[in-house]
Amino acid sequence: MPYETITYTEVDGLAVIALNRPEVMNALNRMLRGELIDAIGRAAGEARAVVLTGTGRAFCSGQDLSDPAMQGALDFEEVLNDEYVPLLMAIYDCPIPTISAVNGAAAGAGANLALAADVVIAAESSVFVQAFSRIGLIPDAGGTWWLPRQIGMPRAMGACLFADPVPARQAAEWGMIYEAVADSDFETRWRDRAMRLAQGPTAAYRAAKQALRAAPGNTLAEQLALEARLQGQCGRTEDFKEGVAAFLEKRKPRYIGA
Repeated sequence: MPYETITYTEVDGLAVIALNRPEVMNALNRMLRGELIDAIGRAAGEARAVVLTGTGRAFCSGQDLSDPAMQGALDFEEVLNDEYVPLLMAIYDCPIPTISAVNGAAAGAGANLALAADVVIAAESSVFVQAFSRIGLIPDAGGTWWLPRQIGMPRAMGACLFADPVPARQAAEWGMIYEAVADSDFETRWRDRAMRLAQGPTAAYRAAKQALRAAPGNTLAEQLALEARLQGQCGRTEDFKEGVAAFLEKRKPRYIGA
């Protein structure tokens, strides 16, 4: 289907979704949120990895405050529950690996949209800003969930209260994102990483995400039991058979996905 606020391409198992409202730094409006949900579902059905990035000089500047839907009386709770929650859960629950390739500023809900992906790779010139307190709001779009888990409560609290920009390199050092890459190498890097996932063992990636996300709420015994169950499932896949065969034959595996 044609999109108005994003671009979508799929080549060799890799879907790339780019927010495409560069004139407003890819700010989120109702149409963009809806198209993202559709595109992520489409990628889950036809690709083996998906990248979320932005066009122009920003990744995403957050909620579009000039959106007509924002004018007049606005029920933020309703907007978050009806539009943001489905979008964030579509990314978080995506059955294939997800990467946010942050090409510029990621602010407010845009920063937390990026953090919803499995892996975040950012250009060194990028910044992450929990800008909400500047307009009298609290972090939303998952920010109060991601940040304490990723960078610890002291840094999360400071980032949210002061709303200071966190440069990509610092975000990587804190553990907020996976890596910061020189701008000149950025696109090559995220494409190489994404294609590696698109050509990898899809079922194993899905199980690894499940296990890692369950760990904080499990006891050691519960986690060991979950690992055993998921490993048993992986051990019965064609990807496992291919991985072992490739290892023994000293060749690159050719995974078919699951």
